Formats: sequence, C-alpha cells, structure tokens
Amino acid sequence: MTSPTFKRYSVLASSTLAFTLCFMVWMMFAVLGIPIKQQLGLNETEFGILAATPVLTGSLIRVPLGIWTDRYGGRPVLFALMLSCVIPIYLMQFASAYWQFLLAGLFVGLAGGSFSVGTPYVARWFRKEQQGLAMGIFGAGNAGSALTKLVAPVLIVAWGWQSVPTAYALIMLAAAILFWLFSFSDPAHKAPSTITLRQQLALMKHPAVLRYCQYYSVVFGGYVALALWMTKYYVGEYGLDLKHAALLAACFSLPGGVLRAAGGYLSDRFGPYIVTWAVMWVCWVAFFLLSYPQTEMRVATVNGPMSLHIGLNVYLFTGLLFLVGVAMAIGKASVFKFIADEFPDSIGAVSGVVGLSGGLGGFLLPILFGALLDLTGVRSSAFMLLYGTVCVSLVWMHFSFKSAAKAKARAAAPVHPIPLTSERG
Repeated sequence: MTSPTFKRYSVLASSTLAFTLCFMVWMMFAVLGIPIKQQLGLNETEFGILAATPVLTGSLIRVPLGIWTDRYGGRPVLFALMLSCVIPIYLMQFASAYWQFLLAGLFVGLAGGSFSVGTPYVARWFRKEQQGLAMGIFGAGNAGSALTKLVAPVLIVAWGWQSVPTAYALIMLAAAILFWLFSFSDPAHKAPSTITLRQQLALMKHPAVLRYCQYYSVVFGGYVALALWMTKYYVGEYGLDLKHAALLAACFSLPGGVLRAAGGYLSDRFGPYIVTWAVMWVCWVAFFLLSYPQTEMRVATVNGPMSLHIGLNVYLFTGLLFLVGVAMAIGKASVFKFIADEFPDSIGAVSGVVGLSGGLGGFLLPILFGALLDLTGVRSSAFMLLYGTVCVSLVWMHFSFKSAAKAKARAAAPVHPIPLTSERG
C-alpha cells in the first residue's frame, strides 16, 4: 500500500510538472506571436490582442474549474483539462488569417486554467503550516513562461513557426499521461456535498476576496503581461534578434516562476501581510525607474549647449526586470497564503476568482501596452501603467489592514467595569 507521504509528494511533483508545461503552452504567443505579427502585418494593439487572447480563456475558466475541483477532486479535472487542449494546439499550425489565430488562441488558453485546479488540489495534501510552501512549489510552474522562451525560438529558427504547435501538442499529451500515472485522489479532499454552488459563489462578495483580486492582478496579471510583452520589447527597444531577445526576457520569466516557492516559505514564516507589503514596495520603485523613456536633452551651459542622454541600457534594464520577477514570484505565493489562511474550506472557489482577476489583468494589460505604444510611441509607457496599478495596491493595502488592526485591538482591549458606588474616607 502506498504511504501517505509518498502520495503527498508524488502529487506535488506531478502537478508541478503538469502546470509548468501548461504554462509553457499558455505563454506560447510571447514568442510565436512575433513571426505571426510580421506575417500578417499587425500593429501593436493587434499584437497585444493576439498575445493576450489565450489569457482571456484561461482566466474565465478559472472560477468553474476551482469549484469543480472542490466538488470532484483535482486529479480528474486537471487530466481532462490537459487532454482538451491537445487538438486545438495542434490545429493552430494550419491558421492563416488573424481571426483564425484568435480563435485558436481561445481554445489553447484553456491550459491557463490549470492553476485554479492544481492550487487547491496540492494544498489539501499538506498541513496548514506547510501549505504556503507547497503552493509556492506548485506555483513555480510559472517558469513555463521562461521555458517557452528557450524552446520556441529554437523551433522557429530551425523549422519555422508551424513546428511549434506540433511540438507543444505532443508535450501536452505526454504531460497529461504522466500526471495521471503519478497523481492520486483522496475523497476527503472534496467539498462537503451540503455546500451548494450558491454558497461557494457567495464568498465572492467578501471584501477580502476583492482585495486579494486586486493584489493578484498586479503580481500575476503584471507577470503574465510582461512575460508576453518583453521579447518584443527587447527586439524593438534594443534591436536584438529573436533568440537573444527571448533569452533576456527569460531573465524575468524564470525567477518570476521558480522563486514562488521562496514566497510560500516566507509567507509561512513571516505572514502574508509583511511579505506582500514588501513586494509592492519593490515593484513600485522598480517600475518608477523602468518607466523613464530614452531621453535626449540639450542643456544650456556657460560653455555652450551640452547634450545629455538619460535612459537604461540593456544591462540595467534586465537587472531591474529580474528584480521585478523575483518580487512578483514571492507576491504570487503570499497572496494565495492569504487565501489558504482565511478560506480553508473553499480554497478552490476563492482561488478561482482571485486567479480570474489575475488572468484578466494578464489579458487586458498587453492590449493596453499596445494601445499606449500606438498612441504615444513610447515603449516604456507599459511600465508607467504598471506603476499606477502598484500605487493602487499600496494605498488599498495600507487602509484596509490599518482598519483591521484597529478593530482587532479594540476587540482585544480589556473591559474595566465602572463602579456604581464609591467610598469616601
């Protein structure tokens, strides 16, 4: 008989591998979209829509997937989800018109819903004090974004962009089979049958859920958007070829995925509030610096005009982007530690909604990046937008937890009875 410990870690390992490959597929347009953009002659906004289309489906499907995971268990739901993506991925190579790529992207985007299945599935195999680390390890599958930046350019250069859908369909099929062979089910992990769908959805009115949705739209939505946008950003801003641009973009995507486990550990040890607060401050400073566009200035001096150039070179830019990737990885784990602590009986339903908000952020932001670039002609306008979203998070977080702390202090304060009589000596 298989021991519970073996089952626990086998579920964690197989789920993490499955999620990594699902995320690799979900982010395929980060690289694949570049030759398609050239082939179809798309503008920046159209490219943003193309890159973000899979993110839309992967976001919208997260709520029902989270609820189904609570009800039926993570193993059958994730297996069926992965199998459903194989044929759409393969058929993408036959697309030739813009609308056909958009339609294919919608179906491929189902792979992005794997997060809302795997998170509650993995969490329930571990004790509460270990859940942050376990979910962080699973969430390290975000590194699939970096994996697609390493694999897809090689395939495109060697055999053309049409080879990518074929290879990714085979990878997804193999991943689904491996997941089924090395994962397990536990009936005790399903939500009690007395909990109705309406009761699960009622959690979405909770103010804490709305707050975590906003945080996650920054740390995950921003991560997805930048993972989709950065390869093209390097090509346009610094004139790099596809392979080198994708490699440098992976310097953001890789830590943004693999260090999520560190975020889970830190959240278990110090609490999700302190960790999330620090993450937002790091992103706020980094986005301020990344927002500054390449600038040429002529300054009048006593010796005549002097030319100045202000801007980030490719090395400083990549260093700051790496720092943002680290912060976002930690923040993605800390937000879900909030959820595991506050909603232990409905992790699937709540994580589905929070994941939906993050995914929608990842869908909308690339489109806004493209629109801002078409409108202003300034590539760093993408970081200006992200800077504003982080400001909202910091203000909301400050006032929300300040009010909660005051309420907790009032509740804990001792009550001193007022004497009705007094004695005089």
